[in-house]
Amino acid sequence: MSDLLPAVEIESRQPASAAVIWLHGLGADGHDFEPIVPLLGLDPELAVRFVLPHAPRQPVTINAGMAMPAWYNIRALTLEREVDEAGVRESADRITALIARENERGIPCSRIVLIGFSQGGAMALHVGLRHPERLAGILALSSYLTCDGSLETERSQANLGLPIFQAHGTGDPMVPLDYGRRTRDRLSELGYPVEWKTYPMGHEVHPDEIRDIAAAVTRLLR
Repeated sequence: MSDLLPAVEIESRQPASAAVIWLHGLGADGHDFEPIVPLLGLDPELAVRFVLPHAPRQPVTINAGMAMPAWYNIRALTLEREVDEAGVRESADRITALIARENERGIPCSRIVLIGFSQGGAMALHVGLRHPERLAGILALSSYLTCDGSLETERSQANLGLPIFQAHGTGDPMVPLDYGRRTRDRLSELGYPVEWKTYPMGHEVHPDEIRDIAAAVTRLLR
């Protein structure tokens, strides 16, 4: 699609030399993680622009077909469910267009981090592992792999070994901890270095996790 996703943008104090594209979860929007950005306390010298896009509204089967912001339709709450592959790929194209826009604004792919929560984390993994140019890294929060069946054939040579930070709540009722573990194990099996953290929380963000997100972004962009 040619139309760029609308997004909340938080500029650095000095001209940006890096970017974080942060993808929200099902039913939320780009404002969801806006309050967390200042809590990260990143070094201003990193000069990070935060881009928090809004997913388009669409009917979601597990929510009785109600329309809400979603990166793709979810038909069942199991990892073995039928995946809305067309929806995943359509959103992937639009997220990739945001990466290209950052390139046009002077940010190389090597200075771009993808972060996503829940469904947004699935998209961050889907896009980042397939992107043709090397990225800085991926943070997948309370998330899982989607379209895993095509990953081995579609993954990018440029992003083999891309560092991944993965975080999950031990009491997550929406995306069970086992889904996160299985994602971690699959990524490790494919040769990606995964930093795995768990927190005593449900489907949310923990204060200690915010600290660890900041540390991970800093490592990736130093």
